[in-house]
Amino acid sequence: MKAMLLAAGLGTRLKPFTNHHPKALFQVNGKSILEHNIKYLQKYHIYDVVVNVHHFADQIEDIIKINHGWGSSIEISDERQELLETGGGLLKACSYFNKQDLIVVMNSDIITNFPLQILIDFQAQFQPLASLCISSRDSKRQLLFNSKHELCGWFNRTNHEFKAVHIDDKVPHSNWQNFSFNGIQIMQTQIFDNITLRGKFSLIDAYLLLAKTESILGYDASMWQFVDMGKIENLKAAEQLVEV
Repeated sequence: MKAMLLAAGLGTRLKPFTNHHPKALFQVNGKSILEHNIKYLQKYHIYDVVVNVHHFADQIEDIIKINHGWGSSIEISDERQELLETGGGLLKACSYFNKQDLIVVMNSDIITNFPLQILIDFQAQFQPLASLCISSRDSKRQLLFNSKHELCGWFNRTNHEFKAVHIDDKVPHSNWQNFSFNGIQIMQTQIFDNITLRGKFSLIDAYLLLAKTESILGYDASMWQFVDMGKIENLKAAEQLVEV
């Protein structure tokens, strides 16, 4: 299995560090979050990784080269000309996954103690087009799932914006459950043939469209910790999760 680490973002919440460096090179316990996640994937025997780059792309390429990929084979998907967001970035990189049936896609700024094998097994058992790692925790933007763990919609708690999988759903149903997306997913590579969006778009918007006809499931990983290292205030929590 191959993986993709989404590392092209501007990291505006990590300023002033990201005024001069890409977010993926922010350090936790003396190692970049990019290195932490390469080694996280290695724990689950994933040594072939695609990393997309945009903001200070040369720095990411240089550190990968200097460290020989930390023991992994790393390919670069270049978004220097245009930042394509999570969905557009994944679609641009599709040629790297030609010989794969399944891929792991992960935000490069997530630090977690979640055993990825659980999501791999979940995907193997139910065989949806995509399995999303989710948690029951507070966040401004939440995904909505029914009792079968099927994706039904998206809700912004700040401005009450609502996006539904099915056009007849005008408001969230009372029996739907709210979850936060943890930035980790496993998907079948046939997803590339099913995505109709082009250019710059989010994976969440793609999932909402795909869920009209395909199985997009959520796995509740609420018992594990997920630290968003896009926020400097989360550094101490991240330091407690990773090895020095």
